[in-house]
Amino acid sequence: MHRVDIDSKPVANRSFLDELSDFVLRAPNSIFLRCSDSAMSWTRQDFVTLAGKLAAQLNAFGVQRGDAIGLLLGNVREYYLADAATLFVGGVPVSLYPTSSAEQLAYMLDDAGVSLLFTESSHLPSLVEQSERFAGLKLIVTVDGPPSGQQDSYPWPVYNLDALLQQVHNELKLADAAAAAHPEELLTLVYTSGTTGAPKGVRLTHANLLSAARNMGTLMQMVEGGRIISWLPHAHVAGRNGQYYCPVIFGLEVTLCPDPKLLPQYLKTVRPTWFFAVPRVWEKLKAGIEAEFEKLPRSVQADIQTAMATNLLLCNSPDATDDLSAEAQAHLLQVETTLFAPLRAKIGLDQAKALNTGTAPTPVHVLEFFAGLGLPVGDIFGATETCACGTIGCPGSFRLGSAGKVVPGMEIKIAEDGEILLRGRPVMRGYHKQPEKTAEVLTDDGWYKTGDVGRLDEDDFLWVTDRKKELIISSSGKNMSPANIEAMLKSGHPLIGQACVVGDRRPFNVALLMLDPDYAAAWAGLRGIVVPMEELAQHPEVQAAVAEGIAIGNSRLSRVEQIKRYTILNVEWHPGGDELTSTMKLKRKAIEHKYSAQIQHLYGIEQTF
Repeated sequence: MHRVDIDSKPVANRSFLDELSDFVLRAPNSIFLRCSDSAMSWTRQDFVTLAGKLAAQLNAFGVQRGDAIGLLLGNVREYYLADAATLFVGGVPVSLYPTSSAEQLAYMLDDAGVSLLFTESSHLPSLVEQSERFAGLKLIVTVDGPPSGQQDSYPWPVYNLDALLQQVHNELKLADAAAAAHPEELLTLVYTSGTTGAPKGVRLTHANLLSAARNMGTLMQMVEGGRIISWLPHAHVAGRNGQYYCPVIFGLEVTLCPDPKLLPQYLKTVRPTWFFAVPRVWEKLKAGIEAEFEKLPRSVQADIQTAMATNLLLCNSPDATDDLSAEAQAHLLQVETTLFAPLRAKIGLDQAKALNTGTAPTPVHVLEFFAGLGLPVGDIFGATETCACGTIGCPGSFRLGSAGKVVPGMEIKIAEDGEILLRGRPVMRGYHKQPEKTAEVLTDDGWYKTGDVGRLDEDDFLWVTDRKKELIISSSGKNMSPANIEAMLKSGHPLIGQACVVGDRRPFNVALLMLDPDYAAAWAGLRGIVVPMEELAQHPEVQAAVAEGIAIGNSRLSRVEQIKRYTILNVEWHPGGDELTSTMKLKRKAIEHKYSAQIQHLYGIEQTF
C-alpha cells in the first residue's frame, strides 16, 4: 500500500462557496470567463453578482435546499452561472451530456429528481417531442435567447434567462450562501457514462471535490493568473474539476471553446498555462504535426528524429544530460531553437507549465512523440467515483507509459487479483439511490475498486494494464488487453486513427479500423491521391500503408495477441455516438453488436497473418 500525506491546505471546514468568495476578493475585476466576443466576458465580480440575482429567482421558483437542478448545457458561460446560482440556494447541480439520448436523459432526470432544467434552445424541440418521458419536469430556462413559439405550445413553462435576470431586483449574497453551506453537502451529482449499463449517479461532496482539485492543481502547477480552455463536457468530472473548481481555487482565467473542433485555433489564441486533452485529441495533434514534418526535406526530418530521441531520453532520465556529448547537446540546441520552440508556439503550447491526458489509455508512442518535442504529457488515472483523482504524471515525476504516482491525499494498493484500489478524501459518498451498487465497489474500510488491472513498479509509478471487465480471453484461455493491442496497432502508422479489437472467446483476434481523417487527407494530398474521403480507405496505396502499419504493430505484440484479420470502415466515430462515450471511450458491446456482420465476415475468411 502506498500513501502520500494529506492535503497541504486543510479543506475539511471549507465549501466551494468559501473558495468562490476568496476568488472574488483576490481580484474582483479580473476576467473569469472569457468568450470569443470580449463584450460577453465576465469578471469575477460580474459572475458572482449575476449568480446572486439568478439565485433569488430560483428561490422565487420555490427551489429548496437539496433540490436537484439539471444543466443540459455545452461549454457556455451560462453553465457556470446556473451551477453557481444553484449552489447559492443550497441546490445540487446535475450536469447532463448534450449528446445523451432521450431515454438516457429521462432516466437521469428522473433518478436525480430534477424538476427545473437549464438548457439551450436547440434542445427544446427534442424535449417537446419526447415530453412524455419527462413527467417530472416542471420548468425550463433557456440560456441563449427567447424560446420560439407560444408559451402554451410547450408542456412546461419555458423562461428565458436574460429576461429573468432583468426582472430580478434583489440578489442572494455570496457571504450568506457560503455561511449556510457545509463541506459534507453534495457539490454535484455526476452520472457515469454508462458503458456497462444504465448511468449511475455519483454523489460528490464539497470536501470530496475540493480535496481532489486542490491537490491535483498544485501538482499541475496552477497559479493565480493562469489560463485554461473550457472544452470538455461539464457532465464529466474531469471537466468540472479542471475547468471550474481548479480555476476558482487557483485563480485562473477560463476561455470558453463551444466546439471541440475549434480547439486548435483556441490553443493558438489562449496559449494555456495548463492543458488537458483526451487521447484522441493528442493523436490528432500528432497527426497534424507529422503531416507538416513530411513536407520537410529528408535531411531536416533526420535532424528532427535525432533531436526527438535525445529529448525522449532526457524526459525519462533527466540526469542523462551530463552524459550527452558536446556535439549532441549542440545539435539538440540547434533543432530546439530553429524548429521545436517555434512549433510549440505555433500550436499554442509554448506557455504550458503542465500537460495532461486521461479518461482512457493514451498510446505510449503518442506520449513519446510529444516528449520528443519538449512537451511531456502526464497521464491521469482516476474515476468519476474518485473525482478523477488517483495518480498523475506531472513535471518532475514522469515515466512515460505509466499513470504517474499517487496524488496527495490518496492511498493506492493492488489487490491479489491485480485490481487497482484507491482510498482517500476524494472518494465518493456512494451511488445515488443504489446502495447495492455502492457496496459492490466500496469496501468496508473505504477502498474503491476501480475495475482496472495494474501494477506498481519499484519507484511507485502505476502501470495500468486494462479494464478488468474488458480483458479478452481467447478460446485457449489466454488473457489479453484489448487497449494495449489497439495502441500497438495505432503505433504502426499514423493513418490508423481508431481501432477496436475483437477476440473474446474467439480463436484469434480481429480489428475494426478507421483512418485518421486529418492525417489521411494530408497524406493523400502529398501523394496526389484525389478521391472522396469515404472512398479513400479502399485506395490501393492506403491499403498498402495500413497493411504495413498493422505488420509493424503486430511485431510489437506476442503471437497470441496479434490480429489475424482486419477491415477498414468508411466511417468516423464521434463522441457520444453509438461507438464512443462522450469522453471517447469505446463502447465495446455496442460496437460488436452494430458491426456484427463485418466481424462475422472477418472470422469467416482464412487467416492472413
